[in-house]
Amino acid sequence: MFNSSLRALSAMLAERKISSVELTQEFLARIDRHNPDLNAYITVDPEKSLAQARIADSMIAEGRMQPMTGIPVAQKDIFCSKGWLTTCGSKMLSGFVSPYDAHVIEKFNAAGAVNLGKTNMDEFAMGSSNETSFFGPVKNPWDRKAVPGGSSGGSAAAVAARMAPAATGTDTGGSIRQPAALCGISGIKPTYGLVSRYGMIAFASSLDQGGPMAKSAEDLAIMLNLMAGHDSRDSTSLVRDEEDYTRDLDCPLEGLRIGLPKEYFAKGLSPAVEKAVQAAISEYQKLGAKVVEISLPNTRLSIPVYYVLAPAEASSNLSRYDGVRYGYRAQGYGDLVEMYEKTRAEGFGAEVKRRIMIGTYVLSHGYYDAYYIQAQKLRRLIARDFSEAFGQCDVIMGPTSPSAAFDLGEKSSDPVEMYLSDIYTIAVNLAGLPGMSIPAGFGENGRPIGLQIVGNYFSEAKMLNVAHQYQKNTDWHLRMPSIE
Repeated sequence: MFNSSLRALSAMLAERKISSVELTQEFLARIDRHNPDLNAYITVDPEKSLAQARIADSMIAEGRMQPMTGIPVAQKDIFCSKGWLTTCGSKMLSGFVSPYDAHVIEKFNAAGAVNLGKTNMDEFAMGSSNETSFFGPVKNPWDRKAVPGGSSGGSAAAVAARMAPAATGTDTGGSIRQPAALCGISGIKPTYGLVSRYGMIAFASSLDQGGPMAKSAEDLAIMLNLMAGHDSRDSTSLVRDEEDYTRDLDCPLEGLRIGLPKEYFAKGLSPAVEKAVQAAISEYQKLGAKVVEISLPNTRLSIPVYYVLAPAEASSNLSRYDGVRYGYRAQGYGDLVEMYEKTRAEGFGAEVKRRIMIGTYVLSHGYYDAYYIQAQKLRRLIARDFSEAFGQCDVIMGPTSPSAAFDLGEKSSDPVEMYLSDIYTIAVNLAGLPGMSIPAGFGENGRPIGLQIVGNYFSEAKMLNVAHQYQKNTDWHLRMPSIE
């Protein structure tokens, strides 16, 4: 059951082979057994989850079933959920109970899905290893000495350990794709604006995008059908006709043009990762695809551009956490200014403070033109590279991460080395394109490796088709870590 697809679980529920209450209880028991070790969940509330499961069973009995009705889903703790602790992995929000639901949560609730709990994450989504969380690091289910990736590491670990059949994540610079790769699951970051950001606690507003994480491309398509859609409360939410992202899953890949950027196979790429990616490309060629060499010359600029723009937006977004309105407030202050200073000093972790300081600096008088404006100009060049590349190919493929999962603590003292973990994913966010990662093998110490697939704007259905056809002919996505 724990390795069943969403479609299979939905069929079992429809045929009354199992109830939503029973299914939820099974996953809650698995969380109770494994979460103390893996630390993938911050908050679990069986009473709330089972209440939703009972509502789902009523919907099924009344003939109001939808594809996700009765299915338990883990929610990243960046999505506001009414009545649930919503912490964003930070001391600053460690006691915050949301009074409303994010748009994504509303959609899951309306479909009759069950909230299994809120998953651990890097503080305010700032990190690539899930080690910056106030609630402690998440461990990779494949190797407890390894990181799960970040910032959606809790969601990735929960799905990999089969403590949830699927989960939500957010991706600002690779935070769905990189942990999906490191934990051996599938994850997709949709085109910017496809999934509403309403109620999703902001890090960098022009980059943040919610998306699904699951075992397979088919599961992602089912979840994306639910998550995508216009929301008038989010000014960046796109008005588009409703799509069925499962519609092209079974289309053949004959004639598919795969672009391989030469910049993705240069110095810094692990030999094991390169070998797994090349093997995946060979599999695609057997399925009728053709390989085209392309160039994304400004890829090397994506890290410096991102670490100017994202911190700039973060410094603005996080200014609201001042101890006045909600969240943590320091004790023992003399005046208002001291309250601000102590609250922010005590409430934020080291990585968040670092990015706030960088962002404030690049936005300050005398540096705005030199850094922020220049970064915006380079962002346009990075997007133009992709536009030109898609004139030669249908999808772009390459590694999701330069290596398999690294050890806990290995890069925590070197921020630049940590930032380089996202070298292949960040440019996709800067351009606002859709990108996904699927399992493609194993590398060092038996740790998973991910294949990244990048598509043109609004090509999610095509990307999911490309991923699904690969998964029909391989079994990497079906493999589970050795836990009871």
